[in-house]
Amino acid sequence: MLIAILLWLASGGAWQKKYDTYLAVEDESVAGLNVDAPVKYNGVTVGKVQDIQLDTTNPQRVNLLFSIEHGTPVKQDTIVVLKTQGLTGIAYVELSGGSAASPMLVAQGDTPYPQIQTKPSLAARLENVLTSVLAKLDSTSNNINAILSPENQAAFRNALADIAVVTRTLAARKDSIDSGLADGATTLKNTAQASAKLSDLTDRVARAADSVNTMGTEVAKTSVSAGKTVDVIGSDVRHFSAETLPELERLLGELSTLSGSLRQLTDQTRRDPRGLIFGRTPVPVGPGETGEPR
Repeated sequence: MLIAILLWLASGGAWQKKYDTYLAVEDESVAGLNVDAPVKYNGVTVGKVQDIQLDTTNPQRVNLLFSIEHGTPVKQDTIVVLKTQGLTGIAYVELSGGSAASPMLVAQGDTPYPQIQTKPSLAARLENVLTSVLAKLDSTSNNINAILSPENQAAFRNALADIAVVTRTLAARKDSIDSGLADGATTLKNTAQASAKLSDLTDRVARAADSVNTMGTEVAKTSVSAGKTVDVIGSDVRHFSAETLPELERLLGELSTLSGSLRQLTDQTRRDPRGLIFGRTPVPVGPGETGEPR
């Protein structure tokens, strides 16, 4: 019994820790990771790798079993990431995440162990990035090779020859170009002066428009006054037509009668001027007439 007690105490006895088993499924290579490799939670060792097995249903996956100290706060949002230690390249498992509000991770369905979520390691992310970059570089290289094909090279040479011809032509006509630029500068200067004068002209036109507007207002006022005057004149004309015209007609009738009498008197005076002095000469009695009135 003493020997059994000593062996039990030597193996850990009452001080032996309890561990919980967790499962993680990796979609990448676990090269460098060995059984009994440490499992750390935010850098603190909380367990070890218990088993590493290839998933027989999907060879692209690797099943990892972890022995983690009982009571370690493995939450539903805890993440497993493979990492390496310094230059040695020895891999280990790093747990991270696990917010305070997240519930504890437990086994789901028929799985015997709680399954922790995984995240690609730094090496896997770098490999994906490098693969994408190399693919783009390969595509760029193919495009450059297509651009530098013999046909495009000949076209580039022809384009360079045409550019050289244009350059020589411009150099030969340098004086004409300088003269044209000088004329253009003069034209721009004259245009600027004309623009300034045009601005003054615009101001004058604006003032003239204001004057015309003012005159239009005065004309409108005058039209109103003229309308009132016409109304007064119309009233006077109606009054003249109603009262004065009948009197004028009677006067004209009397003047016509007087004119007829004056005409008869003038004719009589022309025939017998003595009548103005001696009066009217009676007409002689004819044969068989008496001088008595009937």
